[in-house]
Amino acid sequence: MDWFRAVNSYCERTGPEYWSEPVNAVTNAAFLLAAWLAWRMAARARDGAGDRAGQGLALILAAIGVGSFLFHTHARVWAMLADVVPIQVFILVYLAVATVRFFGVPWWGGVAAAAAFVPASAVLARGMAAVVGPLNGSVEYLPVPLLIALYALALRRRAPEAARGLAIGAGVLVVSLFFRTVDVAVCPAFPLGTHFLWHLLNAAMLWWMIRVLVRSARPTASLGRRAR
Repeated sequence: MDWFRAVNSYCERTGPEYWSEPVNAVTNAAFLLAAWLAWRMAARARDGAGDRAGQGLALILAAIGVGSFLFHTHARVWAMLADVVPIQVFILVYLAVATVRFFGVPWWGGVAAAAAFVPASAVLARGMAAVVGPLNGSVEYLPVPLLIALYALALRRRAPEAARGLAIGAGVLVVSLFFRTVDVAVCPAFPLGTHFLWHLLNAAMLWWMIRVLVRSARPTASLGRRAR
């Protein structure tokens, strides 16, 4: 693999220069702001004892912002991995923790759910791509809002507040993916592109998802007892 091969995937980039994507680069500050807010929220949770899972997810969210900034400035293969890997880590960690908290399963059940999602999402994304095409690379993310919506549906009776929160998160992610998808398509009419809106909406959505998880921490034990 050529780690230093140039990658030009977005409308705003017009050349190999470091600041060829200034708006896409600067809007990654939204991830850092969201991470800071999420960290503070998680630190105050559980009557000040803190929510370690929420804080861990806040750190991963900050890494997403740093990685995306590197990609939209350096635009090389190594920077692309710095962008993509934290996103995947966030998805899997969130899925594992959410499965444990929302459904009261042992920790290994959460790990198993995250492990199963990796091949399942790959197969699902491949099937979707065969029908709708790559969607400017967004098809790979489509299994995520589907999974969130499924969790919301499964929780609608046992944890309606969490279910509503997850449904809102899934909806925001779908809108966010729309702007990621049309970035290149709108380029002739709007040279700035729409990828920066993916950053802003995604930062808000990830903060919201951490909020849903942190707020679910207290009722989890009672849910688990009722389930037993």
